[in-house]
Amino acid sequence: MKKIAMAVLCVLYGPASVNAAEGMWTPNNLPTAELKEKYQFNPDPKWVTHAQKAAVRLAGGCSGSFVSPAGLVLTNHHCVNSCVQQLSTADHDFIKSGFYAKKPEDEIKCPEIELNRLDTITDVTARVKKATEGKNGEDYSKAEKAVKSDIEKECVGSEKETTRCDVVDLYHGGVYDVYKYHRYQDVRLVFAPELAIAFFGGDPDNFNFPRYDLDMGMLRAYENNKPAKVVDYFPFSKNGAEAGELTMTVGNPGGTDRQLTVSELETTRDVDLIPRLFLLSELRGVLTQFRSQGTEQSRIAQHDIFGIENSFKALKGRLQALQDPEVFNLKQKQETELRDYVKASPERQAKYGAAWDEIAKAQTTYRNIETPLKYIEYGRGFSSDYFSDARLLVRGAEERTKPNPERLREFTESKLPSVTQQLFSTAPIYPELEKVKLTFALTKLRENLGVDNPIVKSILGKESPAVLAEKLISGTKLGDPAVRKALWEGGADAIAKSDDPFIQLVKQIDPEARAIRKQYENQVESVIDKNSELIAAARFEKLGTSVYPDATFTQRFSFGEVKGWNEKGTEIKPFTEIKGAFARATGFEPFALPASWLTAKDKLNLEQRFDLVSTNDIIGGNSGSPLINRKAELIGLVFDGNIQSLGGNYWFDERVNRTVSVHSGAILEALQKVYNADRVVKELKDAKAN
Repeated sequence: MKKIAMAVLCVLYGPASVNAAEGMWTPNNLPTAELKEKYQFNPDPKWVTHAQKAAVRLAGGCSGSFVSPAGLVLTNHHCVNSCVQQLSTADHDFIKSGFYAKKPEDEIKCPEIELNRLDTITDVTARVKKATEGKNGEDYSKAEKAVKSDIEKECVGSEKETTRCDVVDLYHGGVYDVYKYHRYQDVRLVFAPELAIAFFGGDPDNFNFPRYDLDMGMLRAYENNKPAKVVDYFPFSKNGAEAGELTMTVGNPGGTDRQLTVSELETTRDVDLIPRLFLLSELRGVLTQFRSQGTEQSRIAQHDIFGIENSFKALKGRLQALQDPEVFNLKQKQETELRDYVKASPERQAKYGAAWDEIAKAQTTYRNIETPLKYIEYGRGFSSDYFSDARLLVRGAEERTKPNPERLREFTESKLPSVTQQLFSTAPIYPELEKVKLTFALTKLRENLGVDNPIVKSILGKESPAVLAEKLISGTKLGDPAVRKALWEGGADAIAKSDDPFIQLVKQIDPEARAIRKQYENQVESVIDKNSELIAAARFEKLGTSVYPDATFTQRFSFGEVKGWNEKGTEIKPFTEIKGAFARATGFEPFALPASWLTAKDKLNLEQRFDLVSTNDIIGGNSGSPLINRKAELIGLVFDGNIQSLGGNYWFDERVNRTVSVHSGAILEALQKVYNADRVVKELKDAKAN
């Protein structure tokens, strides 16, 4: 890590051309001069709009893209994993066997996937800042939420079923934009390979390269019960890109912390990451034990365990980055330079100078309340699908009676379609798995808040976590979507009359949960937001929009090239071939190829490139992003980063950070020769550039 950090210093403080690949750029602020100088590429507004609308966001936390005019969407297997598992049964385990809809009528609706296509971006900075001007604390928090809610409601208008609008803070409050999306909630599964090839190599190969993964899944957007007709999509390129060729990703990176203050990074390192890693480690052990009890237990726990293992490795990489003194020295240097710039002018010092200290004070407040905040308000102490649905029902009944600007942000009019999609989902809930998770959560609630904590005492009384979990889950009817729908539609009266134990649990803790949330929003969040705006303004004075904003799970373009790297003296080539998967296979998990691949080996072009790496700057949320060329052809499917990229939350180092993608040719080769997916292959090949 020390060698990497020294390279970072060279990159970030060396010539601008060295880190040309760095950046997660918004569609309305691309680094056009740099692209023209380095790659002789000058995308015009028509090209940008086309790429913007051909890409999509999976509202649950991934990216994807349209690849045909009939609404066919390409994303990762791990992005559709939850849908595949929800559609599976003990008799038909699509996680293990894969899924392919041979006929259009075989395409099955995913219970909880929503697709968003970004249509427009509108600057609303002046309106938001006018609403919050001169306000602090609770007044600031209320004003900011109210104006955002008003803007979103106006943007959605009468089309709330098909339109989603989000006010997005960029540059930590330096800019506010409203992103208007076309919303697709009828999304159906078309294809998913076996997990054995989608995640070939498992955890040992995760965040590493070379890789041999077909981490792909295909969905279709529907409107009015018919495949959606789209104008913008990315046609497939069978040949893909060559080494050194320009590559672009158009995805939705979830979040970066490259512009946080040092005090915020210290809190992230010491207060957030370390306890979370301990928690994930323990939960992984609990669920692994549950999985070992039988085939069905293994099947229903698969999605949770997959997510935990992936998160653990990613967060561990972030922690290692923040524990490296060289990296922290880099962050301190960046902050000192900006503060020195502010101090150089009495006017700037008076306007911005106190911002860093105010944020540091807010961090102290956060440290004092973070445990009850996480375990009560964030629900860490009650981890269960039943609890999540009960909280939506209880709070939704109350919040929907309020004027839109006064509601909790997740219950504003523009957000309600997503809430109801979750509540009315037909996805199965498995009581035995829920008991294990809830028992663990209640145990950690008691451990972290203390036996004598009033909330703990009122919830557990004389009972053990296991006994209480058994009572709650045995007595609830919230596993039935019809029950949840009736409670939602019945509103406050239905909630008041409900004797469901999870409804009663939420009502019992909600006053305390709301109180700790209010304290956080008024004494921490609002302070950070207001003072981050001041720091952003100072940064703007110095740099303007020549720098990109931190990621916000909104669409970003990243530019790079196909390129390997040097790993401890060994040159890592940028491509792998299909033959490498067979050479790597051992017949034992996680290196066991599925039977379909073993059967098709003689038909496959073993020299076909399988996976590739490029210098594109990505982070979590980019999973499923299209990798395209300058002709806006799809040349790959982003599914991972290498191990060095795990510190990408805090910096980017073009020398070693790499994006890992499935090659477009490998996707076509597998669909045609392994899965005989002729219908989909024809659709992809018929989708010509427009």
